Parts: sequence; structure tokens; C-alpha cells
Amino acid sequence: MVEETGSTNADLLERLAEGERFSEGYWLRAERQTSGRGRLGRKWESQSGNLMCSTVVNLRPGDPSPSTLSLVTGLAVFDTVKRLLFDDTPMLLKWPNDLLVNDGKIAGILLERQGDAVVVGVGINLDEAPDLPDRRTTAVSWENGKFANGPESVLPRLAANLATRLRDWRDEPLSHTLLEWTVRSHRFNDRIRITNSEGEVTLARYRGIDQDGALRVEPLGAHETIVHAGDVTLRWHDEE
Repeated sequence: MVEETGSTNADLLERLAEGERFSEGYWLRAERQTSGRGRLGRKWESQSGNLMCSTVVNLRPGDPSPSTLSLVTGLAVFDTVKRLLFDDTPMLLKWPNDLLVNDGKIAGILLERQGDAVVVGVGINLDEAPDLPDRRTTAVSWENGKFANGPESVLPRLAANLATRLRDWRDEPLSHTLLEWTVRSHRFNDRIRITNSEGEVTLARYRGIDQDGALRVEPLGAHETIVHAGDVTLRWHDEE
């Protein structure tokens, strides 16, 4: 654990680039991040009291597609947060890397590759939620009436859950992981808005995920297609 750093992901990527190697199960946690990052270059505000951490997955011969690690990590985060909330609290994994609780973002994932290693960054809002201009956010403490476990007690649960999910990913047919993710995520035919890195917007119906974890959609007035990257917003209205 470090008191403060720019980004735990950036720290591990730098150490990997310098030749350091990490055994799986090693985690770097920061009390505070000053330059936390999300997907598509977004800034992710990191509040003290939240869980901000990164680990390394070492790719092995025969592993499934590395792109599906976002689904593996999403499942581990889902497992972790579920145990922190009241029973029956609405939860949903949003493709490709967010966990929503009561329609608010409570956790995010960022995967970055360095050679045969993938740095997996996880942020979970335990105590506070950043104020984002384009989406609702929430925190475990808000959902549980201002009570939340601290990051030092949540990290071991997350580490154990990810180790279990990684073992399943490697030892079981990949369809097992894909199904586990699917039943915790979007409903078939949900209306979604996809924004790519250039800001272009596509309105579509959700049609599932493919064998590499990519998004299958049917854009309005077009045939089904595959989306490998983009930001997804659920339930667009009045744009048909």
C-alpha cells in the first residue's frame, strides 16, 4: 500500500517496462490517486476511503483471449460488491467495464497490456462517489445508509474473488465465464447508446457478447454488428 500516487496502473506498467516481474496475487493499493484514469482517457477522481488498486495477470500459453479479462474482472468486482450491500440491491455489469448499483456507477475497471502481462486496475466507491458530468454515481456507504467497509478489508475479498474467477477462466470452457457475465449484465434487446473515441454515437439494441467478449448490437436501421470498444449508455429515449 502507498499513501499517494498518480495511478496504480501507471506504477505497475512502469515497473514492468523496467523489467520487474510480478507473481499473480500481488496487488498495489493507494490511499489516494492524483492522476487516476478511466477508459478512453477519462480522468477518474479518487477519494480517500475508496478502494483504488491494481494487479497483474501473466498471460500463459493456452489462455483465452486477453480481451475477456475485462469480463473476468467484472465478475470478481460484482462478487465483491454484492457482499457489501443489502440483499436484493439492484446490480448490473455494464459492458465493457463498469458495475452499476441502482443505475449509478459504483466501480470501474481499466486493463492495460505490457508484453505478456496485463495490468488490471479496479476502483470501487466505498465511502464517496466522484461527481461526473455525464453519469450518475453511487457508493457503498450511500447504498447502505452511510456504512461501508474500509478498503483495507475489501481488497483481500477482491483478490480472492479474482483468483477464483481467473482459475475458472483458465480451467473451464470460456463459455462458462461468458454466461456468468451475461446473466449479470444487460437484458437482451435493451436499448443502448454507444459512443466511440471520436465522439460518434450509435443507437442500437443489445444482442449479447461474442466469444471474445465484444459487444453484439443491432444499430437502428442496420444489421447486427460487433463493437470492440466504446462507451455504453443504457436506455436512450426519444431518439428513434
